[in-house]
Amino acid sequence: LAGRRTQLLKGLPATSTVEENAAAGVSVYTFNVTVSPLSSEGVAMLPTIVNSNPLTEAFDIESKGGLEYRVVTTGNPVLDYETMPKSFDLQIFVEDTTGRTDLSILTVRVTDKNERPVFQGNMAIQTVTIYVLEGTPPECIYQVDAADPENAELKTNSLLSSFQYSLLPASVPFLVLESGAIFSTKEFDFEKDPHCYFLNITVTDPDGLNSTKTVNINIININDERPYFTIKQRIYRIPEEQSPGTIVVNITAKDPDDEDSSSRLFYSIQSSDRYFSINPSTGVLQVTGRIDRDALPLRLHPNISLIVRVEDSPSSGHASEMQITIIIDDINDNPPECNPSTFRKEANENMTAGTFLLDLRNYCKDIDVDPSNNRFNFTGLSGFGSNNFALESTVSGRLVMTESIDLENPANLRVEVYSLTVRVQDIACPNYSNIIYIYIRIKPVNEFFPVFSNLSYEFNVPEITKGTLDPFLVNARDKDWPPSVITYSIVAGGGTRDYTNIFWISPTKGDVKILARLDYETTQKHILTVQASDQEKTATASVTVNVLEVNDEEPVCSPNFSSFQIPVSLAVGTNINGFRIECQDRDSDPRSFRYFINEGNTNNHFTFSPSAGSNTSRLILASRFDYESGLDTNWIYRLRVYITDDNLLSARDKTTHLIKTGMVTLSIRVIPNPTTVITTTPGFTVVTKRENLYSESAWYVPFVITLGSLLLLGLLGYLGFLLATWVRTRCPPAGKADSAFLINAPEKKKPKKEVIVTMTKLNTVFDGEARDPVTGKMYEFNTWSGARRWK
Repeated sequence: LAGRRTQLLKGLPATSTVEENAAAGVSVYTFNVTVSPLSSEGVAMLPTIVNSNPLTEAFDIESKGGLEYRVVTTGNPVLDYETMPKSFDLQIFVEDTTGRTDLSILTVRVTDKNERPVFQGNMAIQTVTIYVLEGTPPECIYQVDAADPENAELKTNSLLSSFQYSLLPASVPFLVLESGAIFSTKEFDFEKDPHCYFLNITVTDPDGLNSTKTVNINIININDERPYFTIKQRIYRIPEEQSPGTIVVNITAKDPDDEDSSSRLFYSIQSSDRYFSINPSTGVLQVTGRIDRDALPLRLHPNISLIVRVEDSPSSGHASEMQITIIIDDINDNPPECNPSTFRKEANENMTAGTFLLDLRNYCKDIDVDPSNNRFNFTGLSGFGSNNFALESTVSGRLVMTESIDLENPANLRVEVYSLTVRVQDIACPNYSNIIYIYIRIKPVNEFFPVFSNLSYEFNVPEITKGTLDPFLVNARDKDWPPSVITYSIVAGGGTRDYTNIFWISPTKGDVKILARLDYETTQKHILTVQASDQEKTATASVTVNVLEVNDEEPVCSPNFSSFQIPVSLAVGTNINGFRIECQDRDSDPRSFRYFINEGNTNNHFTFSPSAGSNTSRLILASRFDYESGLDTNWIYRLRVYITDDNLLSARDKTTHLIKTGMVTLSIRVIPNPTTVITTTPGFTVVTKRENLYSESAWYVPFVITLGSLLLLGLLGYLGFLLATWVRTRCPPAGKADSAFLINAPEKKKPKKEVIVTMTKLNTVFDGEARDPVTGKMYEFNTWSGARRWK
């Protein structure tokens, strides 16, 4: 560039000045560009600031037209004499179309200018807001700071270097000192004074230049006032039974500290109350619980007093209290009620019309407090049979009979219980009501005596009749309704010397039962007095029972048991031992007896004579004994003799008539002749032999001996039982030694016996007795074995 440099920039280099704080576009210096004649098209590169010393962008080059240009300020940054360099060297470069260039320097000097004072601190960048608490005494509330950019001497009223501060409007209770201190001149009251002040603070330098800033002063409210209630009414009335949420009153209050906002107040109920609550934010008092005017304590004290408190802080602010009285009015919300609601009464039949039965008002009440709400009437008597009853009046509630009721009258349908309903109803609206149920039982009166179907009854009863006599029925009726329960009893008769009560009558049915056997032979007729009772009234009837004779007695014979001994050679036709039987029968002719041997008469050796037609008969040997040929083998005959009372009955009548039979038992022992050989079975004797082998040193010996003895005794007992059984079944009758005292029996050869050491003896049971025909002495005998002994 240096080699080709040509003077193209006309008027440069040069020096120029510009005032500080110049706005953008202020002309600093004007120059021209000259080009070569060969460069007909002008410059190729416009004049440009290619460098500055110091560096800055505060300048730029603009074309004025043609080849004339000027250097202007850009305003970025704004030139400041006090803070920026005082001089700038700008290198300007230009090139024409031929390639010629030129570079030259323009020196720009910044000149000082008197500027307005400048506020410092927060006031320099924003509007300052100052807060002053109400009640604060006069004091300095803010310090204004300002400076002169040229740091020039400040002029004051006293010709000293200083700023001049002023405040508008002048009527505000503030002042500003020469030092810039702002003072309050009074103690502010937020509730009385303006809440905000706007002050224009002006600062002036010695040359008269000034700057103004606005200061906003806010008076801060402090909580120094009590809130107060704005409502005047203190007494309110509401009806009972309001639904929860019902608003009673909206309690309002204000706080002088905050007139424009009531949301900062807090409401509460100080007194304990279960019926109301208050919204702590809005002060709305509403119902929260059931309010029953008819229940205690409101029944006695219907006024509810509440202490309502309002506070301007939920914790420890200022507060005021107010008492509110709420009067609860009664409404008709309860139906009349009766206790009990169901009544059961009794009325005797045939009661006269107008008879008082029940006073309903004594049992009914309405718990509503207000007299206008607790009055009620009784209406609507209805139900089956209600025409027999009436209410004296709707007010009294007295129930009376309108006509007599006779249960026996079929027109009354024999109804015993009447079901009635009565409505008890409020007089006041909404006319609540309840139903009363009344059950009236017509109590029967026992007006009639029981009446038997017959005054007397007569029955024929066979003496053998047992149990209930059918149709032995005694019946009585009672005209009372409902039919009385009749009970029957025997009040006289019906007994004998042997039985206190032969007859029994069912207390409820009247049928008669025979408790003891009737005996025609003792009593042929029974006369009973039967009583029928309905628990109050009685009637009697006579019952005659004729006992009909029946053959119910059996023949009784004497003796009924005998025992004989007869020789084997007794002749046929002999009256055995002179035995004669005599029989009696209370209800049969002696000629009606028949005698026959039913059991034990083997080979028909015995018979009775006469066998019929007499009350006496003898025992006769009918055929001889034959033991030699073996025809007879029994030596003892046990005869069972039957005596019947049917001898006078025909064969046809015997199948239909009652026949009684007596019985006699005879025991006959046949005594053999002395030459008669009786086979015997040799007896045997059990011999026990003992040997003492005891040694003191043998400790086991006592144990073995004891055990062996027990086993031996058991064996001997068992052998004895077998022997006794075998003797009973195989041997002829024993007892020969005893019979020797009765008659002379032939001697028998005694079997040879061994020496007896130990013997078991069997005891004989004697189950019969008889008289010895020779000596006349009594003896006992065993009917099975024939063993005997003297008594």
